[in-house]
Amino acid sequence: MNQYFSFKGKVFVLGLVFGLLSTAYSQEEFGSEFKVKAAPKKKKIEKPVKDVKFNTKDFDKIKAYEVRALENNTYVVPEKEEHDAEKLAKRDQDFGVVKTSSGTVKVRYRDAAYVDGDKVRVYLDYEIVKPEVLLSGEAQGFDIELQKGVNRIDIEALNEGFAAPNTAEFKIYDDKGEVIASNQWNIAQGFKATIILEKE
Repeated sequence: MNQYFSFKGKVFVLGLVFGLLSTAYSQEEFGSEFKVKAAPKKKKIEKPVKDVKFNTKDFDKIKAYEVRALENNTYVVPEKEEHDAEKLAKRDQDFGVVKTSSGTVKVRYRDAAYVDGDKVRVYLDYEIVKPEVLLSGEAQGFDIELQKGVNRIDIEALNEGFAAPNTAEFKIYDDKGEVIASNQWNIAQGFKATIILEKE
């Protein structure tokens, strides 16, 4: 009998110790980080805004919106710039004014595209200096001793070659060999390309 109770006693003691240890371990799992959250605070219910009273006298100060009839629209839509190459060629071409202090200049021109037999006449201050020039792929031209003030150069198209219009490019060099003007002309027969050199 004593053996039976001593065995049961041992089991009871072991069970009691095991139970105490597991309880202590489960409490340690929460540790110091475990915190009980407080219940959320109830939101305050805002009181409804009372109706705003307007002073009707203020409305008398506001001018009534007047509806007026629109005036007649006189705007004219500008015409598109002319882009027809044939029409553009049938007018004189102005290359503007180039100012220079150079004493002399070299005027050079050539057919810049397909050499098709274009011919020109060159004027200096309304006087013919080159009565007929057949444009080739090589640059050709003449030298000018500039007079103080305006020196006008006109290039007139004598024909349009095999491929219209009369097309070529020109370059003008100062007495140091630097290009002071360059451009291309595209003019129909009988029209002129003009550039003015102004000696300072």
